[in-house]
Amino acid sequence: MHRVQFHYALTRDSSPAQLRNPLIDLLQAVSQQGSISGGARALNLSYRHVWGELKRWEHELGNELLVWEKGRSARLTEFGTKLMWAERQAQARLAPQIEALRNELERAFAVAFDAHAHVVTLYASHDHALAALREQARGGTFGDGVTEQLHLDIRFCGSVDAIRGLNEGRCVMAGFHTLQTPAPGSLIEKVYKPLLKPGLHKIIGFARRTQGLMLAPGNPLGLHSLADVHTKHARFVNRDIGTGTRVVLDALLTQSGLDTTTFPGYERTEPSHSAVAQAIAAGAADVGLGIEAAAHAQGLGFIPLVQEHYQLVCLKSALDDPAIAAMLQLLQSPQWQAQLAALPGYTPWRCGEVLSLREVLPWWNFADKPVR
Repeated sequence: MHRVQFHYALTRDSSPAQLRNPLIDLLQAVSQQGSISGGARALNLSYRHVWGELKRWEHELGNELLVWEKGRSARLTEFGTKLMWAERQAQARLAPQIEALRNELERAFAVAFDAHAHVVTLYASHDHALAALREQARGGTFGDGVTEQLHLDIRFCGSVDAIRGLNEGRCVMAGFHTLQTPAPGSLIEKVYKPLLKPGLHKIIGFARRTQGLMLAPGNPLGLHSLADVHTKHARFVNRDIGTGTRVVLDALLTQSGLDTTTFPGYERTEPSHSAVAQAIAAGAADVGLGIEAAAHAQGLGFIPLVQEHYQLVCLKSALDDPAIAAMLQLLQSPQWQAQLAALPGYTPWRCGEVLSLREVLPWWNFADKPVR
């Protein structure tokens, strides 16, 4: 069975929307003109080109399109006639949908031609505030009162994967989170220090948020710490390798003297805070580490454990890009910061300020020891 593929063109022409294959134009011209040479002239093409294309299509489709009889007018075979019929039927049935599809494409491409529209490709650790920011960005007034459109193209992934995506050029900004006061020499330093370099990267302040234990309403198991989870063998659900929350969990387990190999449920994972909360709400797990907003959304209980900074990072060279400038203006706007403060467990933290790594990550305040 032959498959159908769609293609479109960008043009200044305002003619009616069509999804049309060039073969149909060839068949129609040859059929109407009664010869390949006549069809070629009607299409302003060479005889050789039209003849070659018809032969190519016959080979591609496995059927003859024209009755090739020397000295007689060219006419369509039954298969060619059915192709023309199928085209007319499809165009008649799909014309409204084709026009709607054209309108959607034009609206999307309008962003590329609008000097006041910007797109920021952002890879980020899963976060409820970023999802809210994406909605806030759609049509707003930032900075000097100029109406801007900022489209956030967000891909949620682990913090480590997000920064790698930035370093590999797959995005222009990344979102990651660390404990509010990560200690030099900690696991958090070992994970992030190789990925972030002073002079190359710049931190953009975003939010302070609370991570804690998400659990059933009323806390029926009486869980108040990771040690309680371990002692009471509660069914814990973890996050995937490479996520910032898993890095935080590992750091907290180390601080508490707990071993990941004996921690109940350590190997069971879910891809996001929301997925962890859903598993607990469905009774498939007892507890997981996550943000207060995710617990609140599922009607769960929440025991705060740590404060952390959620920050954005971009290359220093990207700060002059209009899209990044629009992003900073949005982050600094009173409207956004009020919305952020209203989210459970969130507080604006130097929102939209450009910061150095040395200012935010304490291990960069210490000179590296020379290698001997």
